[in-house]
Amino acid sequence: MYNGAAIGGARRMLIATGNTGKVAEYRILLSSWSDDLVGLGDLGITATVEENGSTFAENALLKARFYSSVAGQVVLADDSGLEVDALGGRPGIRSARYGGPEATDEDRYLRLLAEMEGIPADQRGARFRCAIAVAWPDGHSALTTGTCEGEIALEPRGSNGFGYDPVFLITSLGFTMAELPPETKNAISHRARAALAMLRLLRAHSASRGR
Repeated sequence: MYNGAAIGGARRMLIATGNTGKVAEYRILLSSWSDDLVGLGDLGITATVEENGSTFAENALLKARFYSSVAGQVVLADDSGLEVDALGGRPGIRSARYGGPEATDEDRYLRLLAEMEGIPADQRGARFRCAIAVAWPDGHSALTTGTCEGEIALEPRGSNGFGYDPVFLITSLGFTMAELPPETKNAISHRARAALAMLRLLRAHSASRGR
């Protein structure tokens, strides 16, 4: 199978997610590395792996290594979530499963707002955290992380992005993540910071192999 090496200036990389919004973000974040990024759905991959790690980093590595073995090519996987101080760090690594497997993004952030009801503004601190792992078919892997600090808004605002973006307020800007245009979000988000660090590792890996 195609292994992600440069062909005609392009490098294919599989993004291990069925979330089309996340794939779209990575196509922007990694555009200087590859113009051939695909998601699981693009390749018809339906295999799943249990995310039983205890940290974002462990889950990202689990997914990257699993899908690299399934697809036989370079795979990027991330695990990210929202940590809310007033909730002892919840939902954390269960952010995507908060409210149950059938819950929608809106279900999840409305549940979060309900749990935060009555908590004053100075106690609503939170952060998005992201771990990105890349795995190669030869077993090599790389890992980076990024965070974005903010707070939980009193109500959802904005229609951009996905996940908890409508209720995550960037305190310094006064806007929720969902109110930001993509170019602004992709400059400051937890995923953008982890992706920038990963770009450096990808370039170093490519240079070491003469590609």
